[in-house]
Amino acid sequence: MMKKILYSLLIFFCIGNSLAQQTPADKQTKDFSIEGATAHLGNGQIIENSLIMVSDGKIVFIGNSMIKIVRRGTIINAKGKHVYPGFIAANASLGLVEIDAVKASDDQEEIGSMNPHIRSLIAYNAESKIIESMRPNGVLMAQITPRGGTISGTSSVMQLDAWNWEDAAIKVDDAIHMNWPGSFTSGRWWLGEDPALKVNKNYIKNINKIKSYFLNAKNYLTSNSSKTHLPYQATKDLFNGIKKLFIHASGQREITDAITICKELGINNIVIVHGEGAEKVSDLLVKNNVPVVLDRPHRNPNNEDDAYDYTYTIAKTLIDKGVLVSLGMEGQMERMNTRNLPFYAGTFAAHGLDKEVALQLLTSNTAKILGIDDFVGTLEVGKDATLFISEGDALDMRTNILSKAFIQGREISLESHQTKLWKRYSNKYKTK
Repeated sequence: MMKKILYSLLIFFCIGNSLAQQTPADKQTKDFSIEGATAHLGNGQIIENSLIMVSDGKIVFIGNSMIKIVRRGTIINAKGKHVYPGFIAANASLGLVEIDAVKASDDQEEIGSMNPHIRSLIAYNAESKIIESMRPNGVLMAQITPRGGTISGTSSVMQLDAWNWEDAAIKVDDAIHMNWPGSFTSGRWWLGEDPALKVNKNYIKNINKIKSYFLNAKNYLTSNSSKTHLPYQATKDLFNGIKKLFIHASGQREITDAITICKELGINNIVIVHGEGAEKVSDLLVKNNVPVVLDRPHRNPNNEDDAYDYTYTIAKTLIDKGVLVSLGMEGQMERMNTRNLPFYAGTFAAHGLDKEVALQLLTSNTAKILGIDDFVGTLEVGKDATLFISEGDALDMRTNILSKAFIQGREISLESHQTKLWKRYSNKYKTK
């Protein structure tokens, strides 16, 4: 009997090991220098023939390699290649769902509509196969965001090479996410209703529910109640400005109402997510210092009167108007498509946005919006050595071929389930 149990356990662990991700890299113990690459700093600047030195997980020197200075540790020859800060995916649901059809693997949405206390942090699966597929494209960090309801919950920012959520977290509970109601609605075609857009008669009613909820939360926080109300308690840092409120909204009226009402409630640290129509209220956004996290451009415009290339040019339009813009990931097949973030930024660059400015949508701009720009987002002395070396332009899918990647100075694996299959089947039809 004991032999059967041991045999079963052996099979279980062998299967588990074959399905698990690569072992996360150990903490950096040896210094290294990257020499000769074109360094894209992530703030719009470029250093040709660069030298980057890393010690104890931090960048300790960055400059031109012609400078006479003693190189630290192992020298990585990157001549002809490009170095970039690790890309950051805002508004992503990585690690919250593994297989959509398997309910037990889906932790992105909680029951109820007002869930500010629900934390994506503890539901995050660091060993997700989807997560390992992000790294070969340079996506090394992500804001893990819950979905659903009116107030979805609280996000956290993770680095994508860890054993568990405790090791992965680089900023815990960074923001609360809220879905703003739409002023228009469409019929449920699957029930035979007219699918055309029509005025949402419940729009004001839904807004009043939001106002009432936050007013009740505010009253609770200023009272001396002996009972703990976890949802209300979770909103405390919204009112004191420590935590940001990410409002998922599109439409001129919706964005205007969301900003105006939240300001009236005393919530001033706001970010707009999606932001279709944001260019029409750019003055309001700039005046109130409200950034926008855009959706991917590879989709059709939502409105019939939008230009055919609206989704491709919206980033440049907003940036030209002075709005701080980032690029996030939400919608159909969002988890798998998150790895394509650099190519979405490349699409914005192909439609008028300067290439280095487009890069900022994934680096410094995102870091500023998420409040982590003091240690990541750009290649600067004193910041984390979270970066990668690419054979070519990282915003072009033809040339974004990573040779090395580092998170906090740790050289991480670029293997994934897909690369293993590619290697396996690339030999299938070779002639003997």
